[in-house]
Amino acid sequence: MVAPGTSERRLVARVRHWDGLAALIAAFIGVLALVVSGYTAYLQRQQVRAQVWPYLVSANYDPEFAIKVLNKGVGPAIVHSVRVSVDDKPKHDWGQVLSTLDVEVAKLRTSTISDNVLRANEMLAMIVFPDGASYRDFRAAARDRIALEICYCSTLGECWVYSDGTPGARAMQTAVDQCPRIAATDAFAD
Repeated sequence: MVAPGTSERRLVARVRHWDGLAALIAAFIGVLALVVSGYTAYLQRQQVRAQVWPYLVSANYDPEFAIKVLNKGVGPAIVHSVRVSVDDKPKHDWGQVLSTLDVEVAKLRTSTISDNVLRANEMLAMIVFPDGASYRDFRAAARDRIALEICYCSTLGECWVYSDGTPGARAMQTAVDQCPRIAATDAFAD
């Protein structure tokens, strides 16, 4: 025979058991919601990164006798530094580059890309020659001797170094934590 109150104790024990189980399930759902929220935030961050990704390249633009920098990415490129070297020796401006290459050009037009922002699909002429002969002379003299390095960042602070002109190598983009400081004597200011 069951003592009086035993069934009440069993009922209370069952209720406590279900309360504990319900608390455990609620905690699991909370953790699951936190994981899903974190993953959603991660995906949104990746989408934003893709929407502001810049991608700089340099190119010879024969119809205008120019060397240009293009932002082929979908976001703005914040240019922090530019380095141009001839025979692995940094030059400060296009005048020094042309002098080292023994190329004489009258009425040369140049643009500064250092400390500049290139929007998506923007093209900026770094150097424009007055005629096809000067342009061809420059390209012939510069072949395998001139190297260009541009460090730029996205609006999210992700940075890359674009390198072009290393003999025997293709142009390449390298991700970096931040743009390196370039000594004033090595920086390209023109």
